[in-house]
Amino acid sequence: MTTELKSADSEIIEAKLTPFLDKVILGDCLEILPQMPPNSIDMVFFDPPYFLQLPPKRLIRWEVHTLVEGVNDEWDKFSSFEEYDTFLWRCLEAIRPVMKPNATIWAIGTYHNIFRVGTILQNLGFWILNDVIWVKTNPMPNWLNVRLTNATETLIWAVKDKKAKNYTFNPEAARSFDNKKIALNTWRISLCTGKERLKDETGKKLHSTQKPEKLLERIISISTKEGDVILDPVAGTGTTGYIAKKLGRHFIMIEKNEGYVEAMERRMLAVQSSVG
Repeated sequence: MTTELKSADSEIIEAKLTPFLDKVILGDCLEILPQMPPNSIDMVFFDPPYFLQLPPKRLIRWEVHTLVEGVNDEWDKFSSFEEYDTFLWRCLEAIRPVMKPNATIWAIGTYHNIFRVGTILQNLGFWILNDVIWVKTNPMPNWLNVRLTNATETLIWAVKDKKAKNYTFNPEAARSFDNKKIALNTWRISLCTGKERLKDETGKKLHSTQKPEKLLERIISISTKEGDVILDPVAGTGTTGYIAKKLGRHFIMIEKNEGYVEAMERRMLAVQSSVG
């Protein structure tokens, strides 16, 4: 009887999830997530604004005299740490109910914000499994030379709560990326460059912090199975969904920037044709 009820519940959840499945959704995740059925998502990739607090300066490369393009987008600006923390809390609080009991979440950030993200995750009841250090093999140059070159970002991998069991971890996949006997929590992956980097109509990079495909390939391969549903609630240019589709997973991409959504839709059409 219990099995039948669980099966029936699963079918109901799947039916309610269908309108969102394999969709690029234009909207605010704080409005969209409450519309989704609870306990329906297998993995979340959470890549919030980093709140870099950069001063409005123009940095010029000394030798080539070209402009250094930093992160100066409106979506990365908050009036205070309190406002930023409230944003993180509301997002993660809305994400948690849609995750299955054994779902996992990956949150990424720089030293500017990752400690705040980690604190809020723990305060909401998430249980941290690992931190992963992404070592950028081609970091942004240190033009000012007043501090160490920032060549890393941190990922936090967590489950909904301490009681979570049977979450997906594929150790063979984890080891295969570095061809080692053990899967380390340091990943050497280059920044998104070249043809992979999406450009706008003027030739400038479309998104300041577009994540490399190899990073999402590793995350999705390690912590999901074919057919799983992957959610990215602040999807940017949609690398999560692009790689999910390539690897035979379902995706739900939510993004409120119309330009990014249009770019995502073009990427999804391209990967759709490539996978048949």
